Amino acid sequence: MNFLNKLNQCGNFDYIFITFAKVFIFKDILYITMPRPKKERKINCDPTAYYFKPRGIPLRELEEVILEHDEVEAIRLADKEGLNHEECAELMEISRPTFGRILKKARNKIAESLLDGKAIKINDI
Repeated sequence: MNFLNKLNQCGNFDYIFITFAKVFIFKDILYITMPRPKKERKINCDPTAYYFKPRGIPLRELEEVILEHDEVEAIRLADKEGLNHEECAELMEISRPTFGRILKKARNKIAESLLDGKAIKINDI
């Protein structure tokens, strides 16, 4: 039985709006759980530019990739400053595995924008 059939058994819904929730069914009971709130990260990076785009293509014609400030800080610490993951995690006051996930996400976004010709926007704090 799929998810929507299970929801219909629970009651009639005009709209189903679930964001950032984990939904699962266990022993015919529908569970909806919310993730933990995002821990605040210590960020010392203040970039001088907030937009990068391929040359010669108008911005309105480009898709954009959004880099969060913690991702920019992770790139700065690991790639520009050359620190190892443990040192970077200590400076950002997060765990080492969390730092690794943030850095991987940032590098994937940058690679996507470079290889697919997308603009990079650094999100405001």
